[in-house]
Amino acid sequence: MIPTEDASARKREIEEKLKQEQETLAFIRENLEKSDQLTKGMVSILSSFESRLMQLENSIIPVHKQTENLQRLQENVDKTLSCMDHVISYYHVAKDTDKIIREGPTGRLDEYLACIAKIQKAVEYFQDNNPDSPELNLVKARFEKGKESLEAEFRGLLTRYSKPVPPILILDAIGVDEELEIQEEVTLEHLPEAVLQDIIIISGWLVEYGRNQDFMNVYFQIRSNQLDRSIKGLKEHFRKSSASSGILYSPAVQTKRKDTPTKKAPKRPGTIRKAQNLLKQYSQHGLDGKKGGANLTPLEGHDYDLRAKHPSDALNEKHATSTGKDEVLDVEIDSYIHCISAFVKLAQSEYALLSEIIPEHHQKKTFDSLIQEALDNLMLEGDNIVSAARRAILRHDYSAVLTIFPILRHLKQTKPDFDSTLQGTAASTKNKLPTLITSMETIGAKALEEFADSIKNDPDKEYNMPKDGTVHELTSNAILFLQQLLDFQETAGAMLASQVLGDTYNIPLDPRETSSSASSYSSEFSRRLLSTYICKVLGNLQLNLLSKSKVYEDQALSAIFLHNNYNYILKSLEKSELIQLVAVTNKKVESSYRELIQQQIQVYQRSWYKVTEHLTDRNMPVFQPGTKLKDKERQVIKDKFKGFNDGLEELCKIQKGWAIPDKEQRDFIRQAQRRVVSETYKAFLQRYANISFTKNPEKYHKYRSEDVEEMIGRLFDTSA
Repeated sequence: MIPTEDASARKREIEEKLKQEQETLAFIRENLEKSDQLTKGMVSILSSFESRLMQLENSIIPVHKQTENLQRLQENVDKTLSCMDHVISYYHVAKDTDKIIREGPTGRLDEYLACIAKIQKAVEYFQDNNPDSPELNLVKARFEKGKESLEAEFRGLLTRYSKPVPPILILDAIGVDEELEIQEEVTLEHLPEAVLQDIIIISGWLVEYGRNQDFMNVYFQIRSNQLDRSIKGLKEHFRKSSASSGILYSPAVQTKRKDTPTKKAPKRPGTIRKAQNLLKQYSQHGLDGKKGGANLTPLEGHDYDLRAKHPSDALNEKHATSTGKDEVLDVEIDSYIHCISAFVKLAQSEYALLSEIIPEHHQKKTFDSLIQEALDNLMLEGDNIVSAARRAILRHDYSAVLTIFPILRHLKQTKPDFDSTLQGTAASTKNKLPTLITSMETIGAKALEEFADSIKNDPDKEYNMPKDGTVHELTSNAILFLQQLLDFQETAGAMLASQVLGDTYNIPLDPRETSSSASSYSSEFSRRLLSTYICKVLGNLQLNLLSKSKVYEDQALSAIFLHNNYNYILKSLEKSELIQLVAVTNKKVESSYRELIQQQIQVYQRSWYKVTEHLTDRNMPVFQPGTKLKDKERQVIKDKFKGFNDGLEELCKIQKGWAIPDKEQRDFIRQAQRRVVSETYKAFLQRYANISFTKNPEKYHKYRSEDVEEMIGRLFDTSA
């Protein structure tokens, strides 16, 4: 049961809460009534606003539509007026551009091209809208006139500013100055930069709008002429330089070395002038059998004194004339070699220039046409060299092959650059250099073969033989010729290999040594082939010398002749690299020649037997010392003394006029002969020293042993 106080408290609490809730409810009702009144007022306002908007819209929309129509009409009028102005402008293009077109593009290319663009647009308009109008023909004529002026400007700019490249710049570009350790790259500027840009712009316009390729023909004709003139200028530079001082001068290098003058000697293709002179004399006075002579040239670096025993004034005059011609020939060779390098460098530079001006799909064809004249001239000059060599070979002038060697070597060295430069040109253009190389290899191989045959078949003519038994000019010239091959081993070997002469020399061909090209042989195979060729020449020379030696009636002089020639050959081989080259196929060549030399010494020594045989006891009667000799016995002793004296005097008189140029060999032969004769003579004198066989002993005992040694010591000395 809840206590009464708690119930009363609980009741009062509930009553208070109820009272509060009633107050809240009354407040809410009051606010709702106010809200309803406000809503009704707002609805009334909005309804009034909507009514007014509808009235405004009904008034504005007709006005807006009228305004829009007016604006559209205005725009159409403006556009129509603009189109009319634009169309009317086409009718005035010819008049507006007349002055600029007549004056041409020179000095204002951009303005001129802008006028051309206006004319071009007018042509397009009339073609599309009024193809029968006279204005179309007028603007067409004006456009053609403008195009012709651009073509003329293109030609004019090229003609005015295209100049031959100065020779000094070409020489710098191909790097002939070997004093500079690092060659600076020389850029050949064919056209001023501003002119080049104008030409490029005109070319681009003619390609895109002119629709005419005639300007490409103009381009290659003008540049082709300048390329050819540049190369001809280089040739003329060589001629003038050689005529004045023999030295090429390049002022362009001065700036590289603090203004120090620099003289540039041309890179010589090889020391061929001396050999050419001698070989020409040899071919004119030896092989053809028309004249004879014993003019010999010393072998450099040896103890040889190959003095002219029988000088000929006419031959010397011819030699002087030949020397002058060969100096000119050297200049021509140098000139041609440098012109080949110059062509490659200039052609590369021309292609770089052309690639900026000519459209890509026309570049190769235009370049092919551009280089034809200069290339044809170079190839023609090369063909002339081959023809001259061929004619010289027919005259048995084998020095011509020495002219071909440096040129051929340079052509082969340059061929990779040639091929790279001519890449993309016609096959006929690319084949010109290989054809020339093949021709030179063919004629060179022919000269080598015929030279070897001429050595073998040189006639044995008595008046052409050296009277003193010294070295024959056939030998000296053959060795000189072979020595020249040392500077061109690879070239000469390739010459022989190109003719597949391995079969001739019985050298087996290793498949690894050849490629698909007949001229592409390994260097080792070419070296073996050249070694075999030299061995062939030496073999032919030995056979010919043996045949020539039989011309001498005196067998001893024949032996001295062979000895001198064999010794000369051996010393020449040893002094140069020929001995190593020959040893590739004949390792015993040195011992073989030493054996031949020794054999001839022995043959010569036998010539003294007819002197020393008088000093032997053969046919001597037996007698006792101190006994009186019979008349017959005294006469035998007298005959021996007289035979020795006469034989000694005769041999010394004859052999004193013979020659052994090699001092070492001369002293060796003298010493050996002096020792043998002196010892035999001393023994002979001792045997008959105490025998009285005559009342006049001084008549028979004319020489002491010392006198005999001195007489023999003066052998082979024409000055004694």
